[in-house]
Amino acid sequence: MDRRSPLLAVDVIILRSGKLVLIKRGKDPYKGKLALPGGFVEYGESVEEAARREAKEETGLEVELKKIVGVYSDPNRDPRGHVVSICFLANGKGEVTPGSDASEVIELDPRKVNRDDLAFDHWHMLRDSGVI
Repeated sequence: MDRRSPLLAVDVIILRSGKLVLIKRGKDPYKGKLALPGGFVEYGESVEEAARREAKEETGLEVELKKIVGVYSDPNRDPRGHVVSICFLANGKGEVTPGSDASEVIELDPRKVNRDDLAFDHWHMLRDSGVI
């Protein structure tokens, strides 16, 4: 029996002044693609803490988590391996500053987001949230 466990991650759909906050990935996988801010949950950290930390690290924004959009667990959703992500919807405030593995932070009208420009399964998360 295979005793490996999936990794746990969070993704955050951040809305700010009617705009959707996305990052441009600075690292592989999907280097150069747009993505929701997010990343791996650290040991001893709640998923809510991880969502707030990752949003701050990648965008510079403080976020108020509004709700869980869903849990995304397709074993093939991440080319690095089996990663389960919990996606949150949040409001952001503060000054946008790219950091961590984000090369750029972009604020877009959600209606102008192109599915082919997004990394991972982030299009599905946005669709499920009702933002697009």
